[in-house]
Amino acid sequence: QAQFVESGGGLVQPGGSLSLSCALSRWEFNRYAMAWYRQAPGKQREMVAHIGSGDFTDYLDSVRGRFTISRDHAKSEVYLQMNSLRPEDTAAYFCNTFLGPTNWGQGTQVTVSS
Repeated sequence: QAQFVESGGGLVQPGGSLSLSCALSRWEFNRYAMAWYRQAPGKQREMVAHIGSGDFTDYLDSVRGRFTISRDHAKSEVYLQMNSLRPEDTAAYFCNTFLGPTNWGQGTQVTVSS
């Protein structure tokens, strides 16, 4: 069983918005700081946002002010609201733990193009 199931990606025009969701397979992950990562073709995976168990958040500089990470403990889900999308945001997006991420899910593809 996948630990994290990402959804919500798609094709959007520059300036558009998408909302990603990540279902956590075990309730215990609600205790962990979680993060969204992305990987573009030919590039290393990078963390774009993370959220603590107490809802502290931080962002990659290039997405700060455009992306918002949040979580719902009752639903065991983590979200990434992405606004003002740019072509350089095109990547596969994954969620995982902030510390020691392992067992990556399938991810969800985000393509920003006109």
